[in-house]
Amino acid sequence: MSGVGKVVLFEAVTRPPGGLSARGMRWLCGLAGAAALVPAVLFAVLGAWPVLGFLGGELVLVLGLVALHRRWNRAAEETILLTEDGLLVRRNDGRGGREETRLDPYWARVELEERPGAVPVLRAQARGRSVEIGRYLSPEAKQDLAMALTGALRSYRSPSFDNPQLRD
Repeated sequence: MSGVGKVVLFEAVTRPPGGLSARGMRWLCGLAGAAALVPAVLFAVLGAWPVLGFLGGELVLVLGLVALHRRWNRAAEETILLTEDGLLVRRNDGRGGREETRLDPYWARVELEERPGAVPVLRAQARGRSVEIGRYLSPEAKQDLAMALTGALRSYRSPSFDNPQLRD
């Protein structure tokens, strides 16, 4: 992630919640198949057998969309990287879309916008540019990220040097 010679001062990688496990997906397939079996038998007994193809098509479509969503969530991630060169926010949405924003760390500020009845929005801002960060996080985790990144930016702006020659 960091280039050669770049010192990483802060790094956070966030991912969306995991969702269904492989076992959970098998259970969903079994339950959806069982739920589709009841009307399938009913329509077959009534002689409306052409409806069976539509029931099967719906089942395949729903399960396919759930599987696709699981794959996209596993590939999605957001990386927040503070180096000597800048504050980099790199986002991969899991569907091939990539977004990268670089901010000047000296001017960067972190703002957590509380919204009544909604999830708060966490933004990093610098010189008129703004980028939302921590999209996949819970409100508590956004607060933790805001505090940690604010502390890292504060340390970047006012570093403490330890010179052994100046010690008493």
